[in-house]
Amino acid sequence: QEQLVESGGGSVQPGGSLKLSCVVSGNTFPDCGMAWYRQVPGEERKLVSTIQRDGTTRYIGSAQGRFTISQDNAKKTLYLQMNSLKTEDTTLYYCAADFRRLPSGCRRSWGQGTQVTVSS
Repeated sequence: QEQLVESGGGSVQPGGSLKLSCVVSGNTFPDCGMAWYRQVPGEERKLVSTIQRDGTTRYIGSAQGRFTISQDNAKKTLYLQMNSLKTEDTTLYYCAADFRRLPSGCRRSWGQGTQVTVSS
């Protein structure tokens, strides 16, 4: 449905930084929360960080302490600031947005993915 437009990926040396952005289009707000995932080819897609509408954040594994998830509710934009990048961070990064579905539950929408490459 192309509700999520992702950008900000690129190539950087170890120790460098990147900031990913994800713009949610349309009038519907992702009240169920948003998240960043990453997926190495041949492996399962793994959660990196989540953020709720009220700003509550969670980080998984090696992302904690190096990555910062944030959002601009007015702009309906999700961000992932990635610092101290390591070679192991190299992969495709995906934005996810969860929209409320009636009568209950949430509907997941995905971004197209953006490539992050960390190498010397």
